[in-house]
Amino acid sequence: MYKFRAKLCSLFLVLATFFSYSKTVFSDPVLVGYWDYNEYLEKYPEERKVIDSLKSMVKKDPVPLALKQEKLVKISFIYPDEQASDYWKRNLIAFESRLKALNISYELTPVSTRLNVDFKQQSRSLYDAIEKKTDYLIFTLNTTRHRKFIEHVIQSPDTKIILQNITTPVKSWHGNQPLLYVGFDHVIGTKLLAKYFQNKFPEGAKYAMLYYSYGYLSTARGDVFVQSMDNNKYTLTSSFYTESTKESAFNTTKSIISNHCDIDFIYASSTDIALGAVEALKKNVKGKPIVNGWGGGSLELTAIENGELEATVMRMNDDTGVAMAEAIKLDLEGRQVPIIFSGDFEVVTSETLPEELQRLKEKAFRYSGVDLENE
Repeated sequence: MYKFRAKLCSLFLVLATFFSYSKTVFSDPVLVGYWDYNEYLEKYPEERKVIDSLKSMVKKDPVPLALKQEKLVKISFIYPDEQASDYWKRNLIAFESRLKALNISYELTPVSTRLNVDFKQQSRSLYDAIEKKTDYLIFTLNTTRHRKFIEHVIQSPDTKIILQNITTPVKSWHGNQPLLYVGFDHVIGTKLLAKYFQNKFPEGAKYAMLYYSYGYLSTARGDVFVQSMDNNKYTLTSSFYTESTKESAFNTTKSIISNHCDIDFIYASSTDIALGAVEALKKNVKGKPIVNGWGGGSLELTAIENGELEATVMRMNDDTGVAMAEAIKLDLEGRQVPIIFSGDFEVVTSETLPEELQRLKEKAFRYSGVDLENE
């Protein structure tokens, strides 16, 4: 018991260090050390059958757990909900709704945090989850701090990890991977947006890049976009890392417009960033560049309907919450869980018809509700 507590105290000190970094001195390399989603499937083709099986379960009506539970399943869900995007809120609703539909008896501890701010709260919550021997820990992976923490937990026989919002396995964890990487593949979604802009500006264009904060998401959504554009036709005039907030995107966009008034579009790598850019552009009516969203949540779709955003790549949002619940059911039944699961996208633009947009909303928000933003 003493050794166990000593190990936990040591881990807590490591966590405190990981979550108190300065945002100005840290950056992840360009997808180095990760398997690209399609690359992983090419290397491990046997995964396709298991993934297809889970995709089929996600799309179908729930089939209840096939065995009687001896105890409640303890689940800790630590997520950065306090942002403009409703992805995480909807995800949690869909996850819990599907658990109930599967007749899984569970005890859920959700912890909502502010991105890049509540590092101490995150570390305490992660510490508590390990000490209480949580059966399933749902977390994310965006920075090296997250990664090093996961490397500690992944050795625990008591807690299985589900990594949310990432679908590219870490190469060095081969043979000891988390239970599941689940989300909407950032590279696939970004390439859809790149294709949209190439079709929108077939003769070429000038654009600015608004990155996320330093980390994995900026690499997968930002750098991949730049790499996907033909630099002989499309000129990146400026690029900035933001603090992943609407305010920082607002201020950065004002700076971009004052120095590059002739750009055709601003690439935004998240909902908060897109909305901040849109707000800054409202005072720049003449020659206003267009802006994209990323994710297709309620606020982005409303902005498209209002003519403020040009396009977004819309996630079929609730499918990942459903996939996590189904993965836990599979694990409880002793059946194979795929290593990765990526949900589907649809490109939504200013030209998408209202009836088509409504159909997509009903599909994407089937558990969390089309009118969640009004609740």
